[in-house]
Amino acid sequence: MNNDTSAKISLFIAHIRNSIWILGIPSCLFGITDRSLASLADGYLSAIDLTQLFTASFLLLAWLSLKPEESLNTGELSRCRFNAQPNQPEFALREAQARMFQLRAYHAISQEYILPFSYVCQIYHLLNLKHLESIHAFSLNNLKILKVTHFQPTATGGIIKFQTILDSPFNILRIWRLPVVEVILILYAPYTVELCIPVYNGKKIVVMFNVQPISETEHKLLIDIYSNLEWPKPILQMLLHFASCLTLFEDLPYLHKISQKNLAGLVNLNRVSNHETMRLFRRFVELYGSAGESSQPAALLESTELPALKPCETE
Repeated sequence: MNNDTSAKISLFIAHIRNSIWILGIPSCLFGITDRSLASLADGYLSAIDLTQLFTASFLLLAWLSLKPEESLNTGELSRCRFNAQPNQPEFALREAQARMFQLRAYHAISQEYILPFSYVCQIYHLLNLKHLESIHAFSLNNLKILKVTHFQPTATGGIIKFQTILDSPFNILRIWRLPVVEVILILYAPYTVELCIPVYNGKKIVVMFNVQPISETEHKLLIDIYSNLEWPKPILQMLLHFASCLTLFEDLPYLHKISQKNLAGLVNLNRVSNHETMRLFRRFVELYGSAGESSQPAALLESTELPALKPCETE
């Protein structure tokens, strides 16, 4: 218990340190831009102007070299962010920790939120594929789901693969990804979901969602994003933080709407849609829903394992 508390405190301090460092970068860039515009306003560069530009540039380079080191090793981070929850099999927890360890070299950002909704609302949201078209129509610029190409139930969840298409010719995502790509969504256990998104040339973004129930009307959402994109890390981190905050902002009205429903009915197997975009949520209800019994043969539940999906590897 003391080790976990110490790890959480260290992680919190590390987050504050990294946040201050990231915020310092745009501040330095703003200073350089402001000095450059002021210097060019009168049409010539004086010795004072050059000195100010040199100083601002030097401060930016010095700030970049002061990037905080990770204060926690991967094992401590995994134990801290993937805590055991009620009804979660121990081997499912270990599997999530192992996946996080496997992705450690590609870690970009972490975010934590406490949301005033039942964790079931968040799981429903994450596993319902159609929300990508409706709830995130703005941030994803009318991205559409073409079809589900693969579904595999596992002992503690399932794996679903589906094709997405950039329906709008003006979609900004066309800059760095193909018009049609296959996305992978994995349910590891009642509280852990992975989203793997191809970008280009074998580059991917992997998002790990960990949901921790606090009460019947509140949960903690932990988001860890990994990527092998060869972009400057500060820029990549800022973009991922912005994208994650934007999508969460879009989620809030939707989560509130779900929370107003009968949650017992939401996890009733007899009331879950049979549509292919709901197959992973239906699998969740089969295993963990209050009104559903698993319809899978016992042999399948005992022997099926998640595939060895290597981090950010081309399929």
